[in-house]
Amino acid sequence: MPEFGFNSVGSVLIEDGAASRLGEILKARFELENIMLVTDKCLVDLGLVEPVVKSLETAGIPVIVFDEVEADPSEATVKKAALKAKSFGVDGVIGFGGGSPMDVAKLVSVLVKGEQELSEMYGVDQVRVCKVPLIQIPTTAGTGSEVTSVSIITTGENTKMGVVSSRIMADLAVLDATLTCGLPAHITAATGIDAMVHAIEAYTTAIKKNPMSDALAKEALQLLGGNIVEACKNGNNVDARRAMLTGAMMAGVSFANAPVGAVHALAYPLGGQFHIPHGLSNSLVLPHVLKFNTPKADHLYAELADVVGLAGVTNMQKTIEFIKWLDDIAEAVGIERRLRDVRIPESAIEGLAEDAMKQTRLLVNNPREVTLSDARAIYEAAW
Repeated sequence: MPEFGFNSVGSVLIEDGAASRLGEILKARFELENIMLVTDKCLVDLGLVEPVVKSLETAGIPVIVFDEVEADPSEATVKKAALKAKSFGVDGVIGFGGGSPMDVAKLVSVLVKGEQELSEMYGVDQVRVCKVPLIQIPTTAGTGSEVTSVSIITTGENTKMGVVSSRIMADLAVLDATLTCGLPAHITAATGIDAMVHAIEAYTTAIKKNPMSDALAKEALQLLGGNIVEACKNGNNVDARRAMLTGAMMAGVSFANAPVGAVHALAYPLGGQFHIPHGLSNSLVLPHVLKFNTPKADHLYAELADVVGLAGVTNMQKTIEFIKWLDDIAEAVGIERRLRDVRIPESAIEGLAEDAMKQTRLLVNNPREVTLSDARAIYEAAW
């Protein structure tokens, strides 16, 4: 039994339709005078933001909407949102959307007071100031950003930096399955597999693995693996959508405490160099990283195979079945499965491998050491 610490959000609410009565919910939990809702233009255009704003205004909470968050949000976007929040006298922040708006909301919640610069927050435990109340509302079931203490920001043309601190953990995560019912199948598949990767890597991490994160990872994998195909094929099945949101949230809490490894390390260069969505990037390298890790982690993959009901006598047999199960899910949901399928040329492999080796924060968590030649071989297998 290891000694360990465990951090999570202050509160989680799982309720269909909760977003449309957010004002009532916040009024009962916080004392807020001015709040900023951080989102993107797509969600505004889809009409998902309007009921939330109306609910806040009805409850007497003035709200300003910042809808300029892009995929892989930039430093400039974060600073612009924070400046707007300061000018409005914001004392609470809502992140509404996928991982990008929620990541920006985290940073706005600590930047709004103007007591520390963003450049001083990059890295682990570098945030020195307290945030204003932070509420996160995911509209996809994947990133788990609503319950994590990490914010990833694009700092250059192909570079990203992370802020990792318990000080940017949300006070309340609101999971409303009705918000995800309109998601296209491809986005549902990519974000769902991303969440499954979070569970798998948290369970097999070389650092900070603990009984609480293990329990959450296993339950998350059951929920996600058991509902992802249905959610993709029947997108209005609110029960499947709720299960996916819950599973993604549990996987998020798990990897927030038991960090991810080489799947994410090799996925990040795909996003940085070729702008492949993060969930799809994870999916493309997942089976190949698992095969690479097998000599060191087959006993752990075998335990996960047991969790999802796969047969096998030896650890190796169960691991093979587990990887096949993941491949079968990728095929069933129709997601791209090779680097060439997303127009990544074979000539890019060397550069991808070199970039992956820069992800030392992630690689140190992997159950098997990854060298440059290993990374190259994994990309070649994925190509």
